[in-house]
Amino acid sequence: MSATSQAPAQQQRFHPDAYRFVFEALHFTQQRLDRLPGNDHDEEEAHITGQELVRGARDLALQRYGLLARTVFLHWGVKSTADFGRIVFELIERGEMRKTERDQLSDFVNVYDFDDALQHDYQIDTSSAFKASA
Repeated sequence: MSATSQAPAQQQRFHPDAYRFVFEALHFTQQRLDRLPGNDHDEEEAHITGQELVRGARDLALQRYGLLARTVFLHWGVKSTADFGRIVFELIERGEMRKTERDQLSDFVNVYDFDDALQHDYQIDTSSAFKASA
């Protein structure tokens, strides 16, 4: 997936923040995987798969919202990784994202379970709280 210039908003199935978050997750994931377009990468090399995007979305959401990530997604109407695929393919249909011939909606299905990935497996990093002061 890659971003294009944004077209006017049409009727959306999900909260507008969910669409913005997908763009942010795309950029976050490209940056994390060192695949930003223009950084000696052409568009094909900067491509992010559906699985990579939803994993990046999980990591960004946990970083940004912590244990509230699941609640935020539910507020947006996003109940599974497949919903991120639906958002991406809506953006593709509107011309706001591009895909390759290999990209399919099924790439987003059951990548992880929201309850496990966003709540049960979440760990709070307390290491900085217990560092000895000099």
